[in-house]
Amino acid sequence: MAELINHERATRKKLMSETERPSFEEALKKLEQIVSQLEDNSITLEESVNLYEEGVKLSKFCSEILDDAELRIEQVNEVNS
Repeated sequence: MAELINHERATRKKLMSETERPSFEEALKKLEQIVSQLEDNSITLEESVNLYEEGVKLSKFCSEILDDAELRIEQVNEVNS
């Protein structure tokens, strides 16, 4: 199962070049900026929807990185048990 998850994530990562893919910290910072912008009542509905879409993508990206880290930790713990 872990091999299948790793393969699926590796395939997704290949779709985005290294220069396009932000670090976890960069993505999280951008996500925080989006949340701040969405809380601003002066932006239009269209801007809100666009920001929301970008935020969802960044949130998924961050979740995948955290899932990968968790999997790596589990694998290290299994090897060292």
